Amino acid sequence: MSIKSFVRQWRFTLILIASVIGGGCLGHFFAPQAQRLKPLGDLFLNLLFTAVVPLIFFSLSSAVAGSSNLKRLGRIAGLMLFVFIITGIVSACLMIGAVKIFDPAEGLTPEFAQPPQEETANLSEKIVNSVSVADFPAILSRRNILALIVFSLLVGLASQAAGDKGKPFRDFLVSGAQVFGHVIRLIMGYAPIGLGAYFAYIAATSDSGLIEAYAHALKLYYPLAIGYFIIGFSFYAFIASGHGGIKRYWANILPPALTAWGTGSSLAALPANMEAAERIGVPEDVREIVLPLGATIHMDGSCLAAILKIAVLFALSGRPFTGVETLAGAVGVALLCGVVMSGIPGGGFLGEMLIVTLYGFSPEMLPIIAMLGTLVDPPATMINASGDTVAAMMVTRLLERKKR
Repeated sequence: MSIKSFVRQWRFTLILIASVIGGGCLGHFFAPQAQRLKPLGDLFLNLLFTAVVPLIFFSLSSAVAGSSNLKRLGRIAGLMLFVFIITGIVSACLMIGAVKIFDPAEGLTPEFAQPPQEETANLSEKIVNSVSVADFPAILSRRNILALIVFSLLVGLASQAAGDKGKPFRDFLVSGAQVFGHVIRLIMGYAPIGLGAYFAYIAATSDSGLIEAYAHALKLYYPLAIGYFIIGFSFYAFIASGHGGIKRYWANILPPALTAWGTGSSLAALPANMEAAERIGVPEDVREIVLPLGATIHMDGSCLAAILKIAVLFALSGRPFTGVETLAGAVGVALLCGVVMSGIPGGGFLGEMLIVTLYGFSPEMLPIIAMLGTLVDPPATMINASGDTVAAMMVTRLLERKKR
């Protein structure tokens, strides 16, 4: 890739990084003046949090409403979801083990500590309250994201079941998804100013050692992600097709992997992934459903990143990242982030907002993990895209019950 094409493809990311660095320097050297920039950062956060509810509703409901292939290829879809969930859990658990051994937040002092909240509900009540609300207006709050996701899926299924009579409503859902995709693009156009202003305020008012935290996090994420890409995907290819599967996978996966790394988009790597899967020997009906859906809901790299973000936020808030319930919940949140991040424009921010809202972190936490998400995005996207191909190989093995 030439320098010109690299700059063109990564221009917005480079602008974001430059604005954050510039904001941090401004806050460090001109603290009193930088504190006055906080309203510009608050404006960015408010716009994002306002758009998140309609964006999730239209994106998920329209995706389900248009998923006719899932009915035609029900068995493939079932096996696909099984493989996606298992590999997502494996990647999340791998990062949990890594952050326990190599703590990315070591030496980081709590800066956003919150008073402990009393637990008043048992486990079953927590589950019910998480996936449902008692009154419709409550579902429009970002504090009830899980309930909104469940409701969106039900609306999508119902509009599909309505057949021809539901077509106008399905068209409305698709149109709404397109509109709010553009809303996010417009908001993200303001991101360099908003994030720069917020990091100027953070640098001016705290001594949290965020730069050191980012350095620790990157030193953990990049080697682990590349190791998972090489060793983990080789193991999956072996499960699918033995030694021949490993050979065919690595003979064809580098073009889509590099495309994903260079463009930062799983969807951009989809054409190369389709060609690679065909050369590997994945049947046409399997690759035509697994790879397109995998580009939107199979995100092993995002699961790795989500656990890392949660661990850093727990350290910043002074909360212990320990206990079976906490760690199991983190795995579930990581899987949800993988789905929510899908092909939605600004999906990374959406997944990060999900983490912040589900755990009740203060809104000031969002810019912190948003920057971390930007820094780990290249290897995460490579794993997201390359994992779809090896997942299609495993679906083929489960479907045909023999090695290809």
